[in-house]
Amino acid sequence: MSNSSGSTFANVALEFVRVTEVGAIAAARWIGKGDGHAADKAAVDAMREYFNGIDFNGEIVIGEGAKDEAAELYVGEKLGTGKGPLFEIAIDPLECTDSVANGRPNAISVIATGPKGSLYRAADSYMEKLAVGRLASQVIDLDASAKDNITKVAKALGKDVSEVTVAILDRDRHETLIAEVRATGARVQLFTDGDVAMAIATCLSSPPPHCAR
Repeated sequence: MSNSSGSTFANVALEFVRVTEVGAIAAARWIGKGDGHAADKAAVDAMREYFNGIDFNGEIVIGEGAKDEAAELYVGEKLGTGKGPLFEIAIDPLECTDSVANGRPNAISVIATGPKGSLYRAADSYMEKLAVGRLASQVIDLDASAKDNITKVAKALGKDVSEVTVAILDRDRHETLIAEVRATGARVQLFTDGDVAMAIATCLSSPPPHCAR
């Protein structure tokens, strides 16, 4: 990649950061007002408007739904001025609308991007997820047991298993997982919403959580 191309991509990346900022600011005006739909729409409108002023050629591959389900930021929608580099976009303008509506934490505006053909076009579904910070990133395995993963994470972090905290979304479908984690001696931190925010939290300098599921 030439220096000019690298500069172009860097500039677009910074603009994408700004897109998440305008979405978060727009949604924040609805914190605690009991209307998650209005908060989500505010984020969608603000992000779409900013996106379409950026010199790039984008297509949403994961968004607010299919074209017949969402008026804006739907799967297949083209974004940007049409000039500049090609990007695929996965976007959730407001993850955790209920958190905003009820004044709870962990709501976030999220974008993931990559060159054309690089993003997995996932259907709406529940997926197994496991997030850890940099030090443990090479030792985890989604196919391994909770015990194996926690033991390896503890070793990578230089901690005893009893010092490891695993954040788990508080849902009935996770009852078995919660029991398995507690059986190892590790701590469980249950949260009601916001698995993206909790996944990011594992990468911060002062966790816990050390893992997020």
